[in-house]
Amino acid sequence: MKITRTSVFTGVERTLDLPITEGQYTTWKGGTLIQEAMPDLSPDDREFVMTGVTSEEWSAEFGNGSRTLPEPQTKKGKKKPK
Repeated sequence: MKITRTSVFTGVERTLDLPITEGQYTTWKGGTLIQEAMPDLSPDDREFVMTGVTSEEWSAEFGNGSRTLPEPQTKKGKKKPK
């Protein structure tokens, strides 16, 4: 499915042909978390669907670091148990 978005970082409009269905897109727009509605999309492609930001723009803005959040810390600086 072709998805057109305008990047929230640069204002550039792009269209990507992503391996999702109209049903998955509608499910996400209806409030389902994108990772549940479109589980086969990469994190970069999900970011594009949500914000129009490409992986290149993300790297230019934040460096080549991971998009994952750090582990939650307790007050003493130790990781919270899972």
